[in-house]
Amino acid sequence: MASAAGGTAYAIGVITIKRLFYKRSINYGVGILFVITSHTLGYGMAGIMRRFLVWPAAMIWPANLISCALFRTLHSGNDDNMQEENNNSRWTMSRFRFFFLAFLCQFLWYWFPGYIFPILSLFSWICVIKPDNILLSQLTGVNGLGLGSLELDWNAWVSFLGSPIIVPFWAQINIMIGFVILAWIMTPAAYYTNLWGAKAFPMVSTRVFTEDGYCYNIKSVLNSQNRLNETAYNTYGEMRMTVIFAFSYGASFAAIAAVIVHTILFNGKTIVKQFRSSLKNTNEDIHAKLMSYYSDAPEWWYIILFVVAFVIAALVCHFGELMPWYFLFLAVASAFLLLLPTGIVLAVSNQGIGLNVIAEFIAGVAIPGDPLANVTFKTYGYITQAQALTLISDLKLGHYMKIPPRAMFITQLVGTIIAGIINYATADYLMTTIPNICTERNLRWTCPNANTFYSASIIWGAIGPVKMFGKGSTYSSLLYAFLIGAFLPIPVWFLLRKFPNAAWLKHVHFPIMLSATAMMPPAPPGNYPSWLFVGFFFNFVLVRYAHSWWKRYAYVFSAAMDCGVAICGLVIFFALQHNEIEFPTWWGTGGDTGDGCPLSHANYSGILPSSRSTVSD
Repeated sequence: MASAAGGTAYAIGVITIKRLFYKRSINYGVGILFVITSHTLGYGMAGIMRRFLVWPAAMIWPANLISCALFRTLHSGNDDNMQEENNNSRWTMSRFRFFFLAFLCQFLWYWFPGYIFPILSLFSWICVIKPDNILLSQLTGVNGLGLGSLELDWNAWVSFLGSPIIVPFWAQINIMIGFVILAWIMTPAAYYTNLWGAKAFPMVSTRVFTEDGYCYNIKSVLNSQNRLNETAYNTYGEMRMTVIFAFSYGASFAAIAAVIVHTILFNGKTIVKQFRSSLKNTNEDIHAKLMSYYSDAPEWWYIILFVVAFVIAALVCHFGELMPWYFLFLAVASAFLLLLPTGIVLAVSNQGIGLNVIAEFIAGVAIPGDPLANVTFKTYGYITQAQALTLISDLKLGHYMKIPPRAMFITQLVGTIIAGIINYATADYLMTTIPNICTERNLRWTCPNANTFYSASIIWGAIGPVKMFGKGSTYSSLLYAFLIGAFLPIPVWFLLRKFPNAAWLKHVHFPIMLSATAMMPPAPPGNYPSWLFVGFFFNFVLVRYAHSWWKRYAYVFSAAMDCGVAICGLVIFFALQHNEIEFPTWWGTGGDTGDGCPLSHANYSGILPSSRSTVSD
């Protein structure tokens, strides 16, 4: 229930920008139903996909192994060492004691990167030697390409790729290959040859720019209804982005195509076989065999939930004036069709393939010029899939922990409904009672996520992907990434058929290779080397040379690190930062960029991006 109810609902972003940025009210009941249906649609999908993503033993869901290890550790106390299968192991410390010591060490350590010495989170030691060198800043800064950068912060390691301890080593190799090719080969080659006029912009940034390197003022090309002003747009010029940002879009396009083809080729026969199976005849898995003694939540429960949620969502779209209701079919269909292939990747590697970019792309083409419809489509096309994967992961956790399926269904549904009501009520209260919320006039409530959501609605909704990637645009060639992504798994499949004993070929996984690199930016390239090193140490060195330690403590260690960071972060925020008690500025705070490289955000000429406010400028 906590998993279902945790966090802020994605749909709140749509409600916030509709009310505060587009100045259009939304009915209280419609708002609550919008939040709830965006989740329950995904839950209906999850039940249908259980036979493919929960019951098979091959669907591991690595993140759940940490939860299982944590629950076992907390419930077994100091006596779990007496229950070990191998009593001859030289590692005799109980998991509970190990967890407590690791948690305490992380709690104490995080005061440094989290408050006292922030540069430890993104330390570009090469750049610090000569911070006024543009080339060093761009290549070695964490906010550049991160060559030789060092991170000593668990929170930074797991921010984008998750815990490196639970990602299988074969998946980490794929991520490393994709990262090196995109970040350390393609990006500098394209940048220093001035592809797409790249030298006018920084090496790495999520911002969009004008052709001559100014920050793009989106409002300058909109009319009073927040729709695109074609005349102003033609005068101001098309949006440009950094070369690595453009490549990340290409990687996203390729990853979607690759995961579909990869699933058909490598998992097609298994999917067809599993379609005819039930939990009771999945006898090769001890977990499935034990779970078969429970009364299963019948599939028709999930189908009814899905149908009811879909009908309510269509009514919400129509009466809430969010999106033409018939586009809900397209949004939900795209989420459902991609749920199985993306779920398989997440289940075996703990690496997700986000549908946010493709959902925005489809909406921008299908509903051009309508920002609110774009973000609504994205909510139903992306978040329903994400929520489905969340519930499937929880169902697998229940599978491991032997929780009755019907209890899982009821608690998840009740938790989602309660969370939806609380989410909307809280957002409505804040928007009603706090003056100048989500504006620069109220620095305590600037709402960075809502502002980002608003910008995305304009870029993908008002301006649209046709102007960004269509024929004649600067980045039109990126659309070929769909074809490239669809092609890449095919040679590997043929080679495996010809050389079935080539074990390494079984681990070549282009969807993972592409999707992990598609997160740069916002994921800083400097995050990847340290993350990969930690993964190499735990999942290769320790597995090979200290396997008994890894088997006993690795997942407990990961859980302890997460808990230590979370608790220390809460203490720092509520005890100090919430009361505006900041640590004194010194070298270790990293300056304005946080990594001691003031020019890592500069362009090839060393000029930092600045704004140009009007078209006439």
